[in-house]
Amino acid sequence: MPALSSPPSPGSAGGGAGAGDALLIEKVSKGFANVQALSDVSLEVRPGEVLALMGENGAGKSTLLRILSGDYQPDQGWLTLAGQRLTFASPRQARQSGIRVIYQEAEIIPGVDVAENIYAGELPRRGPFVDRGRLAALVREAIKEYGFGTVLPAHADGDKLSPAQRQLVEILRALKSGVKVLALDEPTSSLTDEQVESLFVLIRRLRSEGVAIIYVSHRMREMLQIADRIAVLRDGRLVAVRPVKETSEGEIVRLMVGRDLTDVLERTPSASSRIVLRVRDLNSDWHRGISFEIKAGEVLGFAGLVGAGRTELAKVVFGDYRRNSGTIEVDGRAVDIRHPSHAIAAGIGLAPEDRKGDGLVLIRSVQENVALAILRRLSRFRFIRAALERRVVREYVDRLRIRTPSIGQQVAKLSGGNQQKVVLARWLAAHPKVLILDEPTRGIDVGAKAEIYRLINELANEGIGIMLISSELPEILGLADRVLVMQKGRITGELSAAEATEEKVLELAMLDQLTVESETA
Repeated sequence: MPALSSPPSPGSAGGGAGAGDALLIEKVSKGFANVQALSDVSLEVRPGEVLALMGENGAGKSTLLRILSGDYQPDQGWLTLAGQRLTFASPRQARQSGIRVIYQEAEIIPGVDVAENIYAGELPRRGPFVDRGRLAALVREAIKEYGFGTVLPAHADGDKLSPAQRQLVEILRALKSGVKVLALDEPTSSLTDEQVESLFVLIRRLRSEGVAIIYVSHRMREMLQIADRIAVLRDGRLVAVRPVKETSEGEIVRLMVGRDLTDVLERTPSASSRIVLRVRDLNSDWHRGISFEIKAGEVLGFAGLVGAGRTELAKVVFGDYRRNSGTIEVDGRAVDIRHPSHAIAAGIGLAPEDRKGDGLVLIRSVQENVALAILRRLSRFRFIRAALERRVVREYVDRLRIRTPSIGQQVAKLSGGNQQKVVLARWLAAHPKVLILDEPTRGIDVGAKAEIYRLINELANEGIGIMLISSELPEILGLADRVLVMQKGRITGELSAAEATEEKVLELAMLDQLTVESETA
């Protein structure tokens, strides 16, 4: 059990209804080699409220969550819950005290089903055997009670769950344990709009039941919709706590980065007449009759709702998924892409949506990850020229302003924004003619987003054709020279930058639905 001692004085944590049952984070500091991650942070998380925790990557949010979860112990300061000071020697002790942290990358036990994942370590038993009937009944009841019945089958294998389903399993695992404080780290990054709304319904219900909720997200509108208060960290320090009703997106951004981020989405059009990618009548298991062109220096945006087939199209063009028919030309030359190696040889690069699962080798260094696509160029007689590799990698690390202690740093230890820059550095080093960017700013903060936008503008100005896929409409509208809208595996319309609006894009994205509604009206 967590070690308990007499409670400290609340200090500046504040009072209010139910303050005696609050989680108090008091004067917490935590440092690592050459980095002070948190400095003297004091914060109150009240029962029955949603506290949004915001800050750039590297601001200290993840370190604070890991202290709450028992993964880290603070160098200074303490935690107090319901008047009792807590010291966690392990995550298990944090869970026993009623604190649960659900991270963006859900922890799923492979080889067992949803039910066993939810009740891991607490499986109902009949004698020496697991009571399968009781387990199934408990899980069905929980899934139904919390509104996930249509999206989370109880007997689905953990290995086959989607990122969204994995997140829901983690949430249900926490709820069954009598949670008092629930911290959610980017909980909607893998959810559809419908699933996000179901999650918000659940969060509001938990808030009404007195659970204290810490909500970490880079999605500003989401925070303003669900949170009661917003706490902002910058460079490891708490710089402000604001009631949501008394703040705005602009103020939050200024607090996070210490400056205004105006016009970060503006870019200079630089398209030439040379077509670097031409796709004609492409058909696959996901698509019907897809045709489009991208010119050198052009950013072609792909918009659409979840399930429209945009990510699948990127993977078909890159050779990850099979193309049933149709042609692909790169720089005027027909290419037969049946494998990613064929796409890379033709001059196509892909920064995938799931950068951790598909884009990076997390246990390898920055140097190794950046060099992956150019190993042949760096080799002589099948041996990599180490000095040349270091020189090339350092060039792109400097150019993209990748924050890392060294190029030997393990990629898993970088922030999300810097991990994305490592992916981009790999493809820049390969000198592609076409670069496919699938959700390039997913899960990164506003400061890192501004840097990614700057890079996209620079790459287009250098003559690279950009295929940009994003679920954030302001991103598409601000960066793209043209917008193609997809719905159910086909292109439903094209809009120039001048005529593209959120309303027009959504109308094309929902074309079939709107047609059905008009016919039945």
